[in-house]
Amino acid sequence: MSNDVQKLNEMVTAFDGLKKELSKAIVGQDAVIEQLVIAMLSRGHALLVGVPGLAKTLLIKSLAEVLDLSFSRIQFTPDLMPSDITGTDIIEEDHTTGKREFRFVKGPVFANIVLADEINRTPPKTQAALLEAMQEHRVTAGVESYVLEEPFFVLATQNPIEQEGTYPLPEAQLDRFMFNLRVEYPSRDEERQIVGQTTSGATVELEKVLDRQAIMDYQDLIRRVPVADNVIDYAVDLVGKTRPDEDVAPDFIKKWVGWGAGPRASQYLILGAKTRAAMNGNPTPSIEDVQAVALPVLRHRVLTNFNAEADGVSVDEIIKKLL
Repeated sequence: MSNDVQKLNEMVTAFDGLKKELSKAIVGQDAVIEQLVIAMLSRGHALLVGVPGLAKTLLIKSLAEVLDLSFSRIQFTPDLMPSDITGTDIIEEDHTTGKREFRFVKGPVFANIVLADEINRTPPKTQAALLEAMQEHRVTAGVESYVLEEPFFVLATQNPIEQEGTYPLPEAQLDRFMFNLRVEYPSRDEERQIVGQTTSGATVELEKVLDRQAIMDYQDLIRRVPVADNVIDYAVDLVGKTRPDEDVAPDFIKKWVGWGAGPRASQYLILGAKTRAAMNGNPTPSIEDVQAVALPVLRHRVLTNFNAEADGVSVDEIIKKLL
């Protein structure tokens, strides 16, 4: 147990170092950075939604740089095939024997951090290939299965303003993402700083803060963090109240919500709360930690109906009202 306490203190120091290092390349976005790290240490995946030019791709690339992990970027396009992501079999000839055999060439999904840029730009068949890897942490090609190296973490980006020529992710596939993160516009001071930094020609060198083994140790540590019964009850009750058919659901949920969140939301609320508590040096999560991760966990799992649209009520407003 004393070893766990020591690890917890190390984790707090590592997270502070990580934020400090990322701030060299990224201005602001503290909440998004914290939530990305929470998702990674919880062994979850994250979807970043924001208009173009908000440094979503730069943020993910910088995160991969400060973590000593392999990184690949997949730019999703309408002509992308599943094998472009997972890899493909090629025929190779042995020049000494003249014998031909198939060899599997690994695709870009074989990395610790995979950036799926504009995931809604590609057809469902290709989206499904990535989502299988996210769920199973393995890739199937023909009759062979290939296990992906841990830690494995998918960060997908989406542009919310363009819907033409896109293939929106179905709800069941959105559910594979632990967090749905909104990347907002910077404040005026932050924007001045961004403009100053990016137009001066200065280059930023980022130092490695965490390696692969340390991240896996912290992921194991999170699982061992104890949770009080009342915190679990709060998370389960909160998710139960998002379901319009349940007796405990408030009237506004019954009016505005078509479908509520499933049990995976309760699991992610507790995992996210555990990770947030540990990153702040607390040995066990509180209800406040559950509330802090509720928006990114629930916003893509609560589906609003026509009444909400008619009343101009967003899913974020409904969740905040519920909290």
